[in-house]
Amino acid sequence: MSDIKVSALRHVYSVGTPFEKVAIDDINIEIPHGQFVGLIGHTGSGKSTFIQHLNALLKPTSGTVTVDGEDINADKISAKNVRYKVGLVFQYPEYQLFETTVLKDAAYGPQNQGFSEEEALEKAREALVRVKLSEKYWEMSPFELSGGQKRRAAIAGVIAMNPKVLILDEPTAGLDPKGRDELFDLIRELHEKMDMTVLLVSHSMEDMANYVQRIVVLNHGTLMLDGTPSEVFSHVQELEQVSLAAPQVTYLMKDLEKAGFPVDTTVTTIEEAKKEIIKLC
Repeated sequence: MSDIKVSALRHVYSVGTPFEKVAIDDINIEIPHGQFVGLIGHTGSGKSTFIQHLNALLKPTSGTVTVDGEDINADKISAKNVRYKVGLVFQYPEYQLFETTVLKDAAYGPQNQGFSEEEALEKAREALVRVKLSEKYWEMSPFELSGGQKRRAAIAGVIAMNPKVLILDEPTAGLDPKGRDELFDLIRELHEKMDMTVLLVSHSMEDMANYVQRIVVLNHGTLMLDGTPSEVFSHVQELEQVSLAAPQVTYLMKDLEKAGFPVDTTVTTIEEAKKEIIKLC
């Protein structure tokens, strides 16, 4: 069974005004449980609008979004429940952090779910351990944390509610390369150990190639491409036409092929390219 099913989804902003704009137009997609999906698209492609429909932050102009077979826009109860099932970590985690301490912030979601204060704090502690945020930070204000630590705290606040789906909007924006790698490794570990569906929004094609199982490409609010990283990145020209690109490894392999070397141009990661190049020796 799919965790998420989107049918004929359409969203129009400022309907009936001179500023009317179609942001999402007739998107149909299913995301099976446990899949690690990447979402890419140029600025203004509809990515943010799309993901906000998945936990009922936005309501469709038309079409439906179902989670576990339940129409999340059917009533207020459905919308509230789905936010426990579908956790969303925004690009700027400081917009999500608000409590006086990191521990209390992570406990806020479970308390809203109806758990007692002690139960909520225990779930918060477990979540903070999962995201590898050291205990020495738990009684600090979340606003005293570094950028990478804030992201971990924001993720902890979401996974403390034990969601079935975790959506992350540009979670590594502004981090240095080491911080980016550490956070992506953490996300992959959470995906594997918590048996969650993960939807990752990122502008980095290398990150998409290295971490996700499936890539969905949006273009002007419509579904442009949907497939494995190898399948999607084989459409280099189409991606470039909409201001996107393939990983640098893909371009390297295509250059080697043009130079007459028998290499597999569908590889997308450095490790895959390394194996191909070793074969040439």
